[in-house]
Amino acid sequence: MSLLEIEKLSLTIGSTRILRDIELSVAPGEVMGLVGESGSGKSMTALTVMQLLPWAAHTSGHITFDGIDILAASEDQMCALRGDDIGMVFQEPMTALNPVKTIGEQVAEGIRWHTRASRADAEERARKMLDRVGLPAAQFPLSRYPHELSGGQRQRVVIAIACALKPKLLIADEPTTALDVVLQAQILDLLRDLVAENRMGLLLISHDLAVVTEMADRIIILRHGEVMEAGDTARTLSEQLHPYTRQLAQASMHVPARARTHDSGSAKPLLQVENVTRDYPGRRTSLLKRAAPIRAVDDVSFSMAPGQSVALVGRSGCGKSTLARMVLALDGPTSGAIRFRGDTLTGKSEAELKPARRDMQVVFQDPYGSFDPRQKVERLVAEPLHVLEKKPVPAARREMVAHALHEVGLSPGDMDKYPHEFSGGQRQRLSIARAIITRPKLVVADEPVSALDVSIRAQILDLFAELNQKLGIAYLFITHDLTVARAITDEVMVMHDGKIVERGRTSEVLDHPQSAAAKALVAAAPDLHRAIAKRLQEQG
Repeated sequence: MSLLEIEKLSLTIGSTRILRDIELSVAPGEVMGLVGESGSGKSMTALTVMQLLPWAAHTSGHITFDGIDILAASEDQMCALRGDDIGMVFQEPMTALNPVKTIGEQVAEGIRWHTRASRADAEERARKMLDRVGLPAAQFPLSRYPHELSGGQRQRVVIAIACALKPKLLIADEPTTALDVVLQAQILDLLRDLVAENRMGLLLISHDLAVVTEMADRIIILRHGEVMEAGDTARTLSEQLHPYTRQLAQASMHVPARARTHDSGSAKPLLQVENVTRDYPGRRTSLLKRAAPIRAVDDVSFSMAPGQSVALVGRSGCGKSTLARMVLALDGPTSGAIRFRGDTLTGKSEAELKPARRDMQVVFQDPYGSFDPRQKVERLVAEPLHVLEKKPVPAARREMVAHALHEVGLSPGDMDKYPHEFSGGQRQRLSIARAIITRPKLVVADEPVSALDVSIRAQILDLFAELNQKLGIAYLFITHDLTVARAITDEVMVMHDGKIVERGRTSEVLDHPQSAAAKALVAAAPDLHRAIAKRLQEQG
């Protein structure tokens, strides 16, 4: 008997058809994978089950959960179900968490509301759940706030909240997108254990086919709100009977045209990082005392040649983004020196840094969060032009924006639109257009494709490779996805606990890792071919 049964579900918001005749079921102890590109209706299906739709939504069909008619349920009935019998892990942890409440309060809140447990009992249960998702008390006390955690650590808190009451059904919407591959493997193991122990049904929404193949018993492939193919996971992805299934599988294993290979010793270094350390103040233990400083980056040294593409990989919280901020001179090191094109960046004022700012730019992980939603594309893409020695007149500026948009595969006509009018992949293209408009020598890309579906990710990686060949831009590519590192970079640096523990040619490091940290990353990285073969072998 099914725990969740969806029959002929259609959803319209305003005049826009979002879902059309969706059929889906999840049995107790079963993992159902829901995959598709951005805009295919995956998240809207989940929100319909949770009845978290906007007021203009209109639904038809049937959703039955544990004998309850979800579409006919009152808000009081849904409040009793949400967080207790049905848990949900949202994709973006920072928006799912309350920034003014501690992580202990937020995990304990649902426990207290649904079980009427005492504060002490709820906090004890919250502590055990946080320990289980990899946030031990010694490093992550209940008194920490979301902004004090990395993106991956925040996602673990969200998973702890969703699983704290052992729900009958867990809906996980891209639950491991923000996580490094080692932690991703741990979280997937945790979800498997919860499914097995509690006979919990799991609806796993993901654009990562390898992850879904490893986890799901059955799979449903959505496109434009309609089911393209459904069935046993291993059979569906090995046979690939539907053309769209083949398209997704090919995109997930896509390798772009390789960027040029550079010899780091043949040219004067573009970037030199010498014995850089970064400490943060420890937490205040009393009015006058603080704990020992936290060392985020520990004696890091490396250099990059012009046009070279280097990946910086490592687990969440290892210091990758902190190091990137120092390279961009957004933060200063506690000790050590950073030189760009021979000039020292450390200790300089903003006015003194202006020449360097022209030659370095950044692409952030979340393109929507890096744009002012009230500004049009023309102004957003033109933002870096203020660092030029001679500011272009409006007509010349508009022409430069149009050219940058054309280079990233967008239309000059897009200049008069707002960010919300673009898809996730298009917004990332806007981020890249903004980064290259000053013709920089170095672009720091911080997880630029982790939130994108496989088809759009393939397009963005192709674009990065093309710009490397065409413009000779050097990349410091921060990622936890080893397939991305293999596809786009010449060399890999592996970071662990604030230190660079291994560096070498990309293929050499990823095929023959030497350090324990690199071996752990490679071993945990999901692989679609391997996952399909393992599934087929298990089925005999």
